[in-house]
Amino acid sequence: MFTGLIDDVGRIERIDTTPAGLELAIVCRYQDLVSGESIALNGACLTVRECAPGSFVVAAIGTTLERTTIGSWRKGAAINLERALRLGDRLGGHFVQGHVDAVATVQQVRDAGDARLVEIGLPAALAELVVLHGSIAVEGVSLTVNAIPAPGVVQLSLIDYTLRHTNLGAVAAGARVHVEADMIAKHLQRLAAPYGAGVMS
Repeated sequence: MFTGLIDDVGRIERIDTTPAGLELAIVCRYQDLVSGESIALNGACLTVRECAPGSFVVAAIGTTLERTTIGSWRKGAAINLERALRLGDRLGGHFVQGHVDAVATVQQVRDAGDARLVEIGLPAALAELVVLHGSIAVEGVSLTVNAIPAPGVVQLSLIDYTLRHTNLGAVAAGARVHVEADMIAKHLQRLAAPYGAGVMS
């Protein structure tokens, strides 16, 4: 479980194909990681296979590669990192599972005063879970839905802190990003589905 509050931006040092999957070595600020620990990379939860002060190695299997952009990552890329939530930690963002629901495309990026507005096109099934001023995770970052300018489009307003402390400062139109819908919305949709079907029949 994560909160969507990025606590480091790491760099990919090495990428190898191994029997364990696509293996990535990441340079980071963490000094006390342990093998077997969960860590979110751009919002995708992976398991630490090896670690040393200031670096760690994870592997992404075929299923993960099919559902994320990890297969297109390159050496030197900046990656949003978040360690798993500990009991008693402050929950400054929202509950994020590290399960990427969709890879979406950034449609527009523009500056507006003291913020940067980013519009992302969402698959229909994911768009149904988005509400104005609700929570959504993009590249692992907990964000608030600023507007829904068109069906299937979500607008996010990125503040200066987010631009400086995550890799979203470099996002541009055409970029493919990890999106995870609000966990509570997904569960409510699942619980309400049988009743909705009954009303429609």
